[in-house]
Amino acid sequence: MKDNGIERARVQIRGAVQGVGFRPFVYRLATELSLRGWVNNSSQGVFLEVEGGASQLRSFLARLTKEKPPRAVIQSCESVQLDPVGYEAFEIRESEESGGKTALILPDIATCEDCLREIFDRGDRRFRYPFTNCTNCGPRFSIVEALPYDRANTSMKKFAMCTECAREYRDPADRRFHAEPIACPRCGPQLQLWDSLGECVARREDALAQAAAEIRAGRIVALKGVGGFQLLVDARNDGAVQRLRERKHREEKPFAVMSPSLEQARSCCEITELEAALLTSCEAPIVLLEKKPAIRHSQSAISPGNPNLGLMLPSSPLHHLLLRELNFPVVATSGNRSDEPICVEEKEAVVRLRGLANFFLVHDRPIVRHVDDSIVRVMHGRAMMLRRARGYAPLPVTLARPQASTLAVGAHLKNTVALSVEQNVFISQHLGDLATQQAHDAFTKTVADLPRLYDIRPEVIAHDLHPEYLSTKYALQQPGRHVAVQHHWAHIASCMAEHNLEPPLLGVAWDGTGYGTDGTIWGGEFFLVQDNSCQRAAHFRTFRLPGGDAAVKEPRRGALGLLHEIFGDALWEQTDLIENFTAAELKTLRSMLRGQVNSPLTSSVGRLFDGVAALAGLRARSSFEGQAAMELEFMIDPATADSYPFTMSGTGPLVIDWEPALRAILADRRRQVRPGVIAARFHHLLADVILAVARHFRETRIALSGGCFQNRYLTERVIDQLEGAGFEPAWQQRVPPNDGGISLGQTWLAHSPLREIT
Repeated sequence: MKDNGIERARVQIRGAVQGVGFRPFVYRLATELSLRGWVNNSSQGVFLEVEGGASQLRSFLARLTKEKPPRAVIQSCESVQLDPVGYEAFEIRESEESGGKTALILPDIATCEDCLREIFDRGDRRFRYPFTNCTNCGPRFSIVEALPYDRANTSMKKFAMCTECAREYRDPADRRFHAEPIACPRCGPQLQLWDSLGECVARREDALAQAAAEIRAGRIVALKGVGGFQLLVDARNDGAVQRLRERKHREEKPFAVMSPSLEQARSCCEITELEAALLTSCEAPIVLLEKKPAIRHSQSAISPGNPNLGLMLPSSPLHHLLLRELNFPVVATSGNRSDEPICVEEKEAVVRLRGLANFFLVHDRPIVRHVDDSIVRVMHGRAMMLRRARGYAPLPVTLARPQASTLAVGAHLKNTVALSVEQNVFISQHLGDLATQQAHDAFTKTVADLPRLYDIRPEVIAHDLHPEYLSTKYALQQPGRHVAVQHHWAHIASCMAEHNLEPPLLGVAWDGTGYGTDGTIWGGEFFLVQDNSCQRAAHFRTFRLPGGDAAVKEPRRGALGLLHEIFGDALWEQTDLIENFTAAELKTLRSMLRGQVNSPLTSSVGRLFDGVAALAGLRARSSFEGQAAMELEFMIDPATADSYPFTMSGTGPLVIDWEPALRAILADRRRQVRPGVIAARFHHLLADVILAVARHFRETRIALSGGCFQNRYLTERVIDQLEGAGFEPAWQQRVPPNDGGISLGQTWLAHSPLREIT
């Protein structure tokens, strides 16, 4: 550029730049620098042209990325110099809808401080208005119907703006300039309280006040939030919490709690600086926290036997108003029945939650897609995503290289789907387990939703190798090229994609269940990843699961399979080892194991956890997935330093034999060694196995993935030992290590020469 004279630049900005006040920011910056031109939204991002003095133009381009709005995420900012055309002013133009759709849709954003101040300011026109928002906060992903992100393409289009809102919306100097969900008490959505039959019993302020009164009285209120319904009950009232458990058929699985403030949260949980930052962030997830010792037993109905508590703060004006009214914590759990997606529409909720909720606090802003609360925990000083939904989805993972458009349909449990568009992989919100018709319907709706939003017809459909997964069956019915991806290799690929890791490396994939290339159930896998190959380099010794899937809910069956692998038919003479079964059960199970009928082989570390938990006397039956493994972690005696033994043998692949450890566990049990000591020695064994295999293959980089790495004690010990020995471990953070990350790995592998396992 010349130092004087008039110049023009055309700028294209890609990323999360719609719905964050980017155009008014550009307008204010351009007018401050006396530049002329225009800016608009497009289906690809934000386009603009600026014209003026060369030095002002340089300053504009430099400040454009440095001073961007706080919620904006810029992936690329490309500018070209053009001849001036004589613009007379700077203007914000109408959105442009032509061209490919690659703009990033923002997640729903928690209430900002400015809006929070307004809803509690008696002099403000939005005082106590539950749907207050601006360009810095409010619903996004849950209301958008199409790109570009304009009001006409959202579920807010049914609400005509009043004169005052229209003025704010059109004023570039206003915080609500082009805030697409803008609303106020005169023109926006309104509250109603319905009884259990769906009859309206109160409106607006009265609805909120009566809902609070019902919660105080111990009743269950279904609240229509930003992304769907939540079930709320007084967290201090054990009887009310227990009623919710009974009605929801959720016997022991922990509930999450919403606290009115960070200060109140600190009274019951230990909260680090990073955990506080997560709780108060614009994503406002549920954060898994350590309970303070004094309350570990006082909240037994909320999270029985669990030293941790999933806690969140209010994330919308409606939640802030209700929790301020109550001034005590509430249980806030998904508004659904077991294995179903959360309800999003009020009449649907009355039907599906009948007999569960006493009242329904509803509103008339339609929810386009259901979005659960996200769950995060701090692992080794970094945030780890356990459930990726509100606040995070559908922001993409950016790959190192672009690839052909691919739709990945994920796994059967904790399902997500993913769509790749050039270098971006858009991962859906958490969809859950595909075990019911309602869950399958939500899955098929989301599978259609992502490609429609981005106007993409996928060239490739990637799916799990398991032929009986509902997601696999669905994928095979769709047009296009189908690519099957092994479950555990997808776990490692997910970690590699998130961190942009390149071979060579050693991948460690440990979880409960996954279909292997040999037809057995994998879950204790090590992959040696080279430039042109992926090899199953090591795995745990296999054992049988009598009853197949029944063993997931009955850890005692996994224990029986382990014992039978060691002792064979001599097991049936050792009555102290089979005391968890009746004679009739033993007759059936013995027949299964002897005939190898409905007793699949597995190398699963998740099932090994279950078996050891049963042998340690902790749990014979589980009421939810992973319960036995969690209790084994919670039981760890921190004073125990030693480990159980194991052996490794073979050359292709290496087999880790757990039999020495199991015999030692049985000896400890007969000596009445405390379960906490057994739990510690078992966890130490697993960490030692990873270190030993890493030393055997001598690859510096180690990728850790799979549901077992949600276990904080195990993961942190593994990381510490690997780093102490000179290795470079990578573990998942932005994408869950559980099956919620499978769709990303499937997408990454769909076009990779490494897809096949040797």
